[in-house]
Amino acid sequence: MIRFILSDLRRLWAGSLVVVLLVALATALGVSVVLQERALRLGSARAADKFDLVIGASGSETQLVLSSVFLQPSPLPLMPGEVLGKLAADPRVDWAAPIGFGDSFSGYPIVGTTTMLAQNLSGGLAEGKIFAREGEAVIGAAVKLSLGGEIKPMHGSLEEGGETHTELIYHIAGRLRPTGTAWDRAILVPIQAVWHIHGMEAEEHAGDGEHEHEAASGTDSAEHGHEHEHEKAGADHDGHEHHGEADPDAALDESWTAGAPGLPAILVKPKTIADAYKLRQDYRSDNTVAVFPGEVLTNLYATLGDAKQILVAVASGAQALVAASLVLVTVIHIGQRRRQIGALRAFGAPRSAIFGIVWLEFFFLVAVGIALGFALGYAAALTLSGMFSETSGITMPVGFVREDAALAAVLLAFATILAALPAVLAYRQSPAQALRA
Repeated sequence: MIRFILSDLRRLWAGSLVVVLLVALATALGVSVVLQERALRLGSARAADKFDLVIGASGSETQLVLSSVFLQPSPLPLMPGEVLGKLAADPRVDWAAPIGFGDSFSGYPIVGTTTMLAQNLSGGLAEGKIFAREGEAVIGAAVKLSLGGEIKPMHGSLEEGGETHTELIYHIAGRLRPTGTAWDRAILVPIQAVWHIHGMEAEEHAGDGEHEHEAASGTDSAEHGHEHEHEKAGADHDGHEHHGEADPDAALDESWTAGAPGLPAILVKPKTIADAYKLRQDYRSDNTVAVFPGEVLTNLYATLGDAKQILVAVASGAQALVAASLVLVTVIHIGQRRRQIGALRAFGAPRSAIFGIVWLEFFFLVAVGIALGFALGYAAALTLSGMFSETSGITMPVGFVREDAALAAVLLAFATILAALPAVLAYRQSPAQALRA
């Protein structure tokens, strides 16, 4: 029987190939949706695990996490600089690192921060040393620059007509180890250098309530010295550009006071889990908001879940259309093989043998299509994840899990039922009817 089936498939190879490809493409669509959605959830969750608590000015919690953790371009309101001094002196805080962003270089975001964050972000350096002067920088693992290279910060981005700063040129002092986060594509510089470049003096910002700064790239919370809006008593004030002076050889001073300039976000490492919850409660006020990145991502996952259901429904619809097409193809195929079936019956082949031959042949084609579809779906998800990781820096783990075996089992069960249709049609034909066709 097996030799007969293989011979039949070789003779009808064109039609068999069409059936396999139809099933493979329909299966690949559904598999790629499932794998890509899971990779996005796992990748973003692992990236957020690097940061325990994020504190910023009152506003969108989601945007705060997207901008500070995933470095997505967007303007953020600024909180008073005195918050940084309070956190630095809080016994519940292991370390608190301010961040400021808005500048870029060769498509990489420049983030102003501290040596503490640079040392703890990736667990050490892959090469070089931590910046120790205002004119030094540390690059992420995915930044394609070399140690000792020059970095000329640009306000905004080149695509949007950004302005290159001439006040300071950074020199690359070290490279971080890979983190699997968006920070692998970041250039870290001393935040005091960012303040000095943009003419941000402590006394100008001490006690400010809320500032909002928009850069040419859409993310310029750290560059609020260039352009910012003050909102006081409902009156709008125009932003003013400020250019300061920076000394590339100046030593770093990371002793924070109440007069520090305004900040878009502060990354906090609490000493204990209990301290983390207490800090979050203390800094959820009218002026500031404190969030756990994981909690914010949970809400995003809910949205992704809705989108996934829509995509799965689309994939299921495509699979249903393919199934209907296969039914039509098999009915036509059985009609074309009536004489062959009649001859087999005339030579004494029982109905069960005819049923088995047709069922095995069709089930084999559908099963091969399903296996090929899983392979194509995996390859598609791997390609899409690689493209996303290249642009975002976030590692997207693509892989199968145990629940995917259930999906394969459901598809094979469906194939079993689908293959029975042409087998039943062949089973019911009498030899005389088949030979008269």
